[in-house]
This record gives sequence, structure tokens and C-alpha cells, in this order.
Amino acid sequence: MSSSNISISVKKLSKKYQIYEKPIDRLKQSLTFGKKMYYREFSALNDISFEVEQGQTFGIVGQNGSGKSTLLQMLANTLTPTEGEIKINGRVAALLELGSGFNPEYTGRENVYLNGSILGVSEEEMNTRFAEIERFADIGEFIDQPVKTYSSGMYVRLAFAVAINVDADILIVDEALAVGDMIFQMKCYKKIDEFRKQGKTILLVTHDLGSVIKYCDNVLVLNQGQSLGIYPAKEAVDVYKKVVVNLHKPQESLENKVALKSFDTQWKTIYQINSEALEYGNGSAEILDFGIFNENNELITTVTKGSICSIKMKVKFVKSIQSPILAFTIKDLKGTEITGTNTMVENIATGDVLSEQTVEIEFKFKMNLQGANYLLALGCTGFERGEFVVYHRLYDIIAFQVVSTKNTVGYYDLEADIKINMK
Repeated sequence: MSSSNISISVKKLSKKYQIYEKPIDRLKQSLTFGKKMYYREFSALNDISFEVEQGQTFGIVGQNGSGKSTLLQMLANTLTPTEGEIKINGRVAALLELGSGFNPEYTGRENVYLNGSILGVSEEEMNTRFAEIERFADIGEFIDQPVKTYSSGMYVRLAFAVAINVDADILIVDEALAVGDMIFQMKCYKKIDEFRKQGKTILLVTHDLGSVIKYCDNVLVLNQGQSLGIYPAKEAVDVYKKVVVNLHKPQESLENKVALKSFDTQWKTIYQINSEALEYGNGSAEILDFGIFNENNELITTVTKGSICSIKMKVKFVKSIQSPILAFTIKDLKGTEITGTNTMVENIATGDVLSEQTVEIEFKFKMNLQGANYLLALGCTGFERGEFVVYHRLYDIIAFQVVSTKNTVGYYDLEADIKINMK
């Protein structure tokens, strides 16, 4: 492919930092003329190479600390690489993390013109574009207030409005859209769609895996500063999911699935346990372990909307109990109960459980919740002499994500069958 069709070319890119234990060590280092090291070297990014074709939407995914923002700052020319080469063909508009790109002492209006001049847009040209920038940002009289007085949402509104109105060939977006409200995010993604149709190149960094699948052609997966490869969007998300749960093996192909079977391991160790979780009960039973699994019995932290998944837990009984009730509940991040069920509601007989016996239960269902983050609560309860008893409950013990390329109104997808008759 000719170089004229390549918008971004990155070859063997690395970024290293010198970490000093004490301030005096910097002075010592400057006096040794390189003969002795008073620092340790930290590699934020190591030997990264990729090309983005003109008109592609290219994604970058990775956990926090994987090097995503470092890479984007070098692409936006706000950070100098230690090694490697970057070639950019076209004008770049970058919407990086909150706080970059604007002078906080300047007003919004002044920052618009400042950004335009940095991108090579003349003042006369910015005059013709300003009305559209102001309309899209929709921050009212704050356009003439210092940026340091802005909320995070207002900042992003103005930054995105500038980025899409300077006639850029390449748009770089780093997580910032997650700050805006829902209506503004819809406006932004509509603009991104327009950019794609115009043949513009887009570099998208986001934790919203649904957006990765929906918008991206190819995706670079980063982990601890290393490239795990470039994949089509759906495959990249599968790789990233394995990275999150420490199950990715570089030598494996995507076809070699790693399944965690019942009683093989401690499932809950892959999750970040909520330190604010509410735990209580009379101690007659203990929820030992729990996890969320996909239809291939793989342990996961993200669930694809429309897929079959399972919630499993292992419960050890300290004493013999008649007909214990095992339950789960899914809540939103505000604590609103969205859905859930238990063995009593489902008319599942649990029978008599003996002291020291461990029971594993699986709740299997189709995930129809919208793409979002949710909390999982687990419980083991029952009735003794007609009174309801809680043996062990773990409220909001972990968070998990539902990934979707199509979200409707509310929490639940009705999977509506729509017919239109034209007469």
C-alpha cells in the first residue's frame, strides 16, 4: 500500500522515564556524565508499531497504566518519544484527557482561537467557524468565562466542539466523552459517524467496549506498555477481556479458549472486591466463592448483551439447614435493584444440606440489560420455624460491565420486532 494511503505510521516507538528516589540523585546523575546510574528506568511504552489507513477508525484498548495516554500524547506531539518514529499525514485534532489543550486562565473564546492557531487555522478562518463551535458546545455565557471555572462536562463540550470544527484530517479522542452527559455523548458519536462517512481518520481510546465494536475497524491491545497485537474489533475485545482477568496467553490463538471449570480455582480472585460491600448473616453458612461465566464456561468481568451467561457461587454450610434459599441481585451503580432471582422464586428444591457440606449453584440466563456498569449482590437465606433468616449476604460485592453495540431506553432491551407498512 502506498504511503499516501497511510494517515498514521508508528515504528518501534518507546517511552522511558528516569525515576529518582531522592531529589539529590538528579544532581548526582548530572555530575557523573553517564558513568553511573542514580535512577531506575521505567518503560511506559515499549517497541510499539502500527499503521492506520486513511479513513479507518482505529481503536486502542488496555487497562489503566497500559500506556494508552502516553501513546496518544506522542501522536498529538505533546510528548517526545525516547525511541522510534511517528509519521502523521494530515492535520490532527486531539481531544485528550481532561486538563490538556486549554489554558485555564484564558476564557473559552480565547482558548478556541488559541487552539485554532496551534492547529494552523488562521484567525479569519476561526471567525467563520466560531458560531458553529459555540452552538455545538452549548455552554452559554460561560464561553466568555475563564476555563478554570468550568465543570468537567463544560470543558469537554468546548474541547470536542473545537476538535470537530477545525477541518482536521485525523481526530484523536481519549476517554474524554465519558465525562459528558448522555445527550452530548449522542451528539458526539453522531459527529464521529459523520467523520467516518467523510473518509476522515479517527483514533479512539475508550473503556466502552460497545463503542469499540461498533465504531472501530482494527484495534491495538496494550498491556503494561507492550503491544499484544492488532485485531479486528470483536477479537480485540475478546483479548482485552482475557487481559482483565489475567487469562491472556500471548502464544494462544483466539480459538484456544481457556475455561475455568467448577472447583478448579478461586473465581473471585480475578475481581476487584468492593471495599464498601455490605456483608452480614448469622454465620450458619458462608459464600466461599463466586464468578460470572460466559456460554463457554469462561470466567469473565464483562458480559456481551444478548449472550448467554451464568452467575455461580459456592456456599459452605456450617450447620445442617433445611431448604436454603440461594439468590442473586443485579443493581445499577446508584443502588437501584434492576433484576435478580432466587431458588424459591424459581421453585427449585435445594433439599436438606448437611453440616460442612459445600454447594455450588449456577444461575444461567440471557443478558438483556443495557450496556453499562452494574453491581452484583449474593445471598443465602432460609426459613426456620416460620421466621426468615439470613445466613450470609454479600451486597454489591463486585462490579461488572455489560457491553452493547445497541442501547435502547431504560435498563432492559425489549428486543422489539418492528414492522413498517408504507401505503
